[in-house]
Amino acid sequence: MVMKLFVGGLPFATTDDELAQAFSQFGTVVSAKVITDRETGRSRGFGFVEFGSDDEGKAAVAGMDNKELGGRTIHVSEARERA
Repeated sequence: MVMKLFVGGLPFATTDDELAQAFSQFGTVVSAKVITDRETGRSRGFGFVEFGSDDEGKAAVAGMDNKELGGRTIHVSEARERA
């Protein structure tokens, strides 16, 4: 089952590929997306990473939450559906 993670506090220069590469050490990254502003196209400082399994996703949360990426401390948690 695919596990989707929320990644907050991203450096604004982070690309989708850099996000995927940072998390690839924990398993198969199915997708990685930095969320951008619709009008300006600039990063909003957060994104989502999908892993191929729950175990990989949980390992990524444990290994990356409160770690530094590009000079900023990122926060990683299991993504929740929009309310």
